[in-house]
Amino acid sequence: MADAAVRPALVSDAPEIARIQLVTWQTAFEGLLPPDVLAGFSVEDATEQWAQTIAQGPATVVVATEGEWLVGFCVAGPSPESESATANDLPVEDAATVALVGTILVEPRWGRRGHGGRLLAAATTAVRAGGSTRGISWVPERTKSLVAFFQRAGWTPDGIVRTLDAGGTPLREVRLTGTLDLAVE
Repeated sequence: MADAAVRPALVSDAPEIARIQLVTWQTAFEGLLPPDVLAGFSVEDATEQWAQTIAQGPATVVVATEGEWLVGFCVAGPSPESESATANDLPVEDAATVALVGTILVEPRWGRRGHGGRLLAAATTAVRAGGSTRGISWVPERTKSLVAFFQRAGWTPDGIVRTLDAGGTPLREVRLTGTLDLAVE
C-alpha cells in the first residue's frame, strides 16, 4: 500500500469528495437507495455544498489519501439537539457537547485498508478539540458492515432508531454512540 494519510479537506477537494460520495452510494448503498434517488444526485450541487461546508463549517471535513489519490472522507461537527435527543424528543443532558459524525465514506475500491478507521479517529480528534465529549452517528440498519465498523471503534447502538423517506422508500437508521478518544493501530 502506498503512503496513507488523513488531512483536513481543502475547498479544492470538493469535486473529488462529491465524486466519491456518488460512486460509494451507487456501489455500497445500491438496494438501500432507490435508483431514482441515485440518478437525481447532482455532482455539481454536491460539490457546491461540500465546498461551502469545508470553507464555512461548522463541521470539520477530513479526507483520506493513499499516495496521490483522495480515497475517502468524513464529516463531523456539533450535533443538532434534535439528533442527540431521547426517543421522546427530549434533549439529553450533554446535548451541548455531543458531536455528530454525519458521513464517513471510503470509495469501495480503496476499502479494507484502514482508511475508515483513520478518518474516524481524525474527525473525532477534531471535534474533541472543539469541546465535544462524545459522538453519535446515524447508520442505515441494513448496512451491517458499517454498524460493525462503528462497533469495532467502541461505539454501540443506543436504542434509538428513525425512518427516513429515501425517495418514497423507507430507510431505517440506528443511532450509535461512543467515545471520541479513539486509537487507530
